[in-house]
Amino acid sequence: LNVTEEKFVSDTLAGCTEYKSLLDVVVNAFYAQDGRYCLISERNLYIVICYLATFQLEELGLQHFSRIVKSLDTAKMQKFLRFFFNNLHLNTWIKDEWSHFYDSLYVKENLIDPLLRWQPKVQQLIEQLTNKLNNLTTTIKTSTVTQPKEFNLTVTKPRAIPLPLPIHLPVLEKRRPVPPGIYKPPKEKKQLETIKAKNLQEANDLLLKANTNRFRCAAIKSEKREVCYKILSYLKIPQGVVPFLPEYLEVVWWSVLRQYFEELQIDNIPIKLNTAAILREGALYQRKREEELKRVENLQQGAGEPSEFLEWQKLMRGKDLEEQLAEIECRRLQGKLSHEEAVLARQNVIQENKKKGDLLREEKAELMHLHAEKRLQEQKEMKELAEQVMEGHKNVKQVKKKLQEYKQQIAQQVNEESGELLRQALEDGEEKAKKRYEIIQQIRALESLPGIRHKFVDLTEIGGHGLFGEMSIVELRERLALLKEAQKAAEEEKRDQIIHEKQAKEQLILEKLDQISRFRAELGRAAALKQEEKKRKTQSGERPVKDERILNLQKKIVEKKMERKKQAGLL
Repeated sequence: LNVTEEKFVSDTLAGCTEYKSLLDVVVNAFYAQDGRYCLISERNLYIVICYLATFQLEELGLQHFSRIVKSLDTAKMQKFLRFFFNNLHLNTWIKDEWSHFYDSLYVKENLIDPLLRWQPKVQQLIEQLTNKLNNLTTTIKTSTVTQPKEFNLTVTKPRAIPLPLPIHLPVLEKRRPVPPGIYKPPKEKKQLETIKAKNLQEANDLLLKANTNRFRCAAIKSEKREVCYKILSYLKIPQGVVPFLPEYLEVVWWSVLRQYFEELQIDNIPIKLNTAAILREGALYQRKREEELKRVENLQQGAGEPSEFLEWQKLMRGKDLEEQLAEIECRRLQGKLSHEEAVLARQNVIQENKKKGDLLREEKAELMHLHAEKRLQEQKEMKELAEQVMEGHKNVKQVKKKLQEYKQQIAQQVNEESGELLRQALEDGEEKAKKRYEIIQQIRALESLPGIRHKFVDLTEIGGHGLFGEMSIVELRERLALLKEAQKAAEEEKRDQIIHEKQAKEQLILEKLDQISRFRAELGRAAALKQEEKKRKTQSGERPVKDERILNLQKKIVEKKMERKKQAGLL
């Protein structure tokens, strides 16, 4: 291609890509109505012709457009142009569809009106194509245009355009209507959605309940608080230490609890047990019983009693516990001392910042005074400049006023013409809506006629489809009834088996409970004897004096507090 032809091809490709959405509206409608039997591979051909007719017809001119159309298949071009340049199509659905992409006023003035102006001349081209299909030739009356003379060069003979073959439209059989049940969702899907929504609601309720009651376990009941106070008094530990010392809880708490409950009478504390707790406690007592029997056997065989070692071990653990408590108390007091020091340092920083703020405010006041004086000087200069500019603008305002009056007159004339056109378009739309409404009423009247269809069904006959295991509806119902009876019998048998297993389990739990009650009674008596023996052995005494480190830290904390209060008074 030469430069001009290459530019034309590239511009056409760019335009088809840019206005693809508008062109697809026309081409898709053409394939749905008049072009049902056209090839999909020729779609780009119709898109290019539609683009040239809509956007390039003014630049090309009718003669060049006719040459492009005649170089293509006559039958296809005649069918497409007749469909596209139809007045009814252009004024109705094409205009409405294009208005979805661009403004309706822009579509009417720049797209629809030019096509309507070219429609009479394009209609002559369509008639010429129709006559050519009927082996007749006519000439298109066009305006005289100065034609440039070509050079006397050897011109290749153009190929003859073959005549199109006659199109025989096949007669299609009337299709059966689609059963209405196909588009209805199945009942199982609706049931599953209902179950899913119900489960989701239950889960949300459980989540709300869990979030509401998640801190309830932190509230100590009155009876549990009394037990904790008894343990603390038993160990001679201050009551305010334990809740704030996690290290103490990790090291000591559970061992002390175990020791305390071993020395108490267990029968005094009521405990509610479930099945798992009963079985677990029964296994524990059984294991203790076996250990006790083994210990007695070892004693009979001559083994020694480890009571002295256990007493020494208990004494050493008590000393370690006291050291750990002293260390924890020292750490707590050190943290409190560092807190007091941090508060004191913060008060000093606040006092210094206050002094700096006073200096900054004084400097800011001076700068604001200078800025105000400078601002007044600039306002005076701007006022003088504005007065000079206003004198030059007086003449310009008169010219603008005359121009504005002229524009208002033109706008009034345009509004009157557009109102008349709008009224006429509304009348045409009302007439078309009335005709469409009448046609719809006729179609609905035809559809409302009842159709008589009778079909008799024998439930004892098989379908006759030639499948293995084919049976009638009556036989199917009998087999389903037998299957339900067998399923019901299996469920009854399983239910009886579950009842027997449950009774056996309840009997086992009762035996375990009896065994646990006996063990608890024995343990309670042993704990009571041990407690009485310990009371006789213990001697009255006070808790040892606190560690010297703790006393020093407490003195330092008191001194820091006094210093902080003095600083606060100064501030």
